[in-house]
Amino acid sequence: MISRTEQKQEPYPSEMAQVVQRNIRALLARRQAEERRKGWQDWLADTITRFTGSMLFVYIHLVIYGLWIVINLGWIPFIPKFDPTFVILAMVASVEAIFLSTFVLITQNRMAAIADKRADLDLQTSLLAEHEVTRLIQLVTAMAKQMGIEESHNPELNELARDVKPEKVLDTIDENQKRFEFEERSSRE
Repeated sequence: MISRTEQKQEPYPSEMAQVVQRNIRALLARRQAEERRKGWQDWLADTITRFTGSMLFVYIHLVIYGLWIVINLGWIPFIPKFDPTFVILAMVASVEAIFLSTFVLITQNRMAAIADKRADLDLQTSLLAEHEVTRLIQLVTAMAKQMGIEESHNPELNELARDVKPEKVLDTIDENQKRFEFEERSSRE
């Protein structure tokens, strides 16, 4: 929990609510903690992936492969050809591509797991918010009825006041997806 003195010592003025600022700090702290918990293998894969996705990597390869090709074409007469058929170059490039793609896949798998966690958190937050809104609608409708407000008899409120079951929503999505795919296949035949 944030004390009042911490709230007053905000490093930058903000129009945001304190709870939003607290949530931002909590998310950043969580990311930093997850970074610290990463094993050396994940750190290595991330570092290699980050480097291979940089322009420096491209420039280094332009120089190395460019020199390799220029030398082995014989365009520099005082340096002997060491790979005149470019077989070694092809092998080096192939092995490098295999390892780099593996490192990228490792990083993507880890990022997908993190994205899945965040999606689960988003879903839980949305379900909680939906439940809270449903309860608020029920409470406000009951108060409006007791106060004799005509809008409280709107039939749409009864529908909005019902809890939404996530499993029912998922079942409906699946059914509609299957129906859509069936209709797509039928229209192509």
